[in-house]
Amino acid sequence: MPSVRPRILYVTDLAYPARGRRYCDEDIFLTSRLRADLDLALCHPRDAVALMGGFDGVVVRNSGPVLGYLDAYEVFRAHAVATGTPVYNPLTGRGDMAGKQYLLDLTEAGFPVIPTVGRPEDLHRLPRAERYVVKPRLGADSHGLRVVPAGEVAAPADGDVLVQPYIDFVYEVSFYFVDHSFQYALRAPDPARRWRLEPYRPTADDLDFARRFIEWNTLDHGIQRVDACRAPGGELLLVELEDLNPYLSLDALDDARRDAFVAAMSASLRDFLREAAGSRG
Repeated sequence: MPSVRPRILYVTDLAYPARGRRYCDEDIFLTSRLRADLDLALCHPRDAVALMGGFDGVVVRNSGPVLGYLDAYEVFRAHAVATGTPVYNPLTGRGDMAGKQYLLDLTEAGFPVIPTVGRPEDLHRLPRAERYVVKPRLGADSHGLRVVPAGEVAAPADGDVLVQPYIDFVYEVSFYFVDHSFQYALRAPDPARRWRLEPYRPTADDLDFARRFIEWNTLDHGIQRVDACRAPGGELLLVELEDLNPYLSLDALDDARRDAFVAAMSASLRDFLREAAGSRG
C-alpha cells in the first residue's frame, strides 16, 4: 500500500531545450506545489529504472520527446509493466504515447482530424492541396516535419512517414484535461507563433469536439492535451492527441486557474495510486 504521503518519482529532463518554452520552470513550479500532498524526488529519464523501486508510483512529465532516449524509455516501460509499478500517465494511452498511428485510425473512423495517410498508394484519398505536410510516424515536437509541394509528395511517402494536406488554418487551440475533467483551453492566435498563447473560452461545441478524443483514448487517469486547428471553414480538426508528457503552458494562466489545475492533478494522482494499490491487493 502507498504510504500516508505517497512517494512519487517525478521523471523530467530539466535541461531539455524546448523551442519557445522552458520545461524546467513548469516542473519546478509543479513539484513545489505537489509537495504539499506528496513526497517527491526528481530524476532524469535515463535514471528512472534504477530508482523507481523505492517509490509508490512514477510521474512522467516534461522529459522531452522519447526519441532522444528511446532505448531507456523502452526499458522503463518493460520494467514498469513487469514490476506492476504505477505510471502516470498510465502506459495504455492510444495517442502520441503509442506513436502517430492514431491519426490514421481516427481518419479511417471518420473523426474530425486532419486527413492522414501512411502509404504511397493512399495519397489519392487526401484532399487536393498545393502543399502537404510530411511527418515521421515516431516524430514529436515537430522533429522531422517537412512541408513539400504537391509534385514532390509521392517521393517521401515510403511507409515510415505520414502525409497530410497543408491547411492554412486560422489559429491553433489546445484543450487540457485531468482524467476526463476539462481544466482550461489556450489559443495561439498567430499560426507562426505556436507557443505565444492566450486563454480561450471554448464553446459547448468546442468541448464536445475535444471530449470525443478523450473518450476515445480510454485513459481513466492522467493529463491529456487535445491540440486542434480552426480550419478556414470554421470547423475544428485534431492536430495531435498528447497523452505521454504534454507541456501544460501553466505560465499562460492566472493564479486561480493554476491553483485549480494543481489541485486537480494532486487529487487525480492520489486516486490513481489508491486504485493501483487496491488492484494489487
